[in-house]
Amino acid sequence: MFKTAGIVARYDKKQAIILAEKISKYLEKKGLEVFIEDTLAEKMNEPKRIIQLENMKTDFIVTIGGDGTILRAGISIPKPEPPILAINMGVRGFLTEVEPKDAFLALDKCLKGEYKIEKSNKLSISVGNKHLPDALNDVVISTGEPSKIIYTQIFKNSKPILKCQTDGLILATQTGSTGYSLSAGGPVLDKEIDAFVLTPICSLTVFHSLVFSAKSKVSIKLIRPKKMVILIDGNYKHIITSEDPKLSVSYSKNNTSFIRFEDDFYHRLRSRLLFKGMG
Repeated sequence: MFKTAGIVARYDKKQAIILAEKISKYLEKKGLEVFIEDTLAEKMNEPKRIIQLENMKTDFIVTIGGDGTILRAGISIPKPEPPILAINMGVRGFLTEVEPKDAFLALDKCLKGEYKIEKSNKLSISVGNKHLPDALNDVVISTGEPSKIIYTQIFKNSKPILKCQTDGLILATQTGSTGYSLSAGGPVLDKEIDAFVLTPICSLTVFHSLVFSAKSKVSIKLIRPKKMVILIDGNYKHIITSEDPKLSVSYSKNNTSFIRFEDDFYHRLRSRLLFKGMG
């Protein structure tokens, strides 16, 4: 039984903030203790329990926005992560579960236990001895400047496998394989496959996507220029320099849990992304 709930919403969209207020009051009437993300504090009317995402240790979290809102939450919420009920107020909302008109019906189902949990694998990322936040979607490597090439060497389990010259590289989870990696020509990974994919961005050499098993550790060593930018889930940025030039990526022990009412991955692909308009 859920006793506490967290609310995370797009703070740049008035409709999202209004819905957050309504959901907060609705859950409080149902007897739950509700915590509001601190970025909404000045935008909501009389929010009661304001908390930073890093401290949102609730039984479940309601996100109101698109995939970006989910990814922002996934970077910061405590581990193990509470399950997420994602309400779509984004453009595509591939990861979301319900539209705003169905929000309160979905909440009732959650409180009755009438849902399934879908777990999404994450990637563990480190630079030297420094561990960066896990990625639910992807890790993008570039110079941070348009059309400037990076020269890198790629290792699998400490063994060099190739050198490449690209505008950038994308390491994507199964979830992330439907995002930037797909746009760059990478494959969609079926969610039943324990794997992640490395996709080049505008490679100068004949280099297509590589799919690695969940047991693999992939490292990328910077050859030149002297620095490259790491962007995790579009939210967390880190710079690698020639002094500590290697990034390592492997499967994480953590995952993100989504509350689902219909567990149909390919329905989401058809209706929201890949096969839209094709049946």
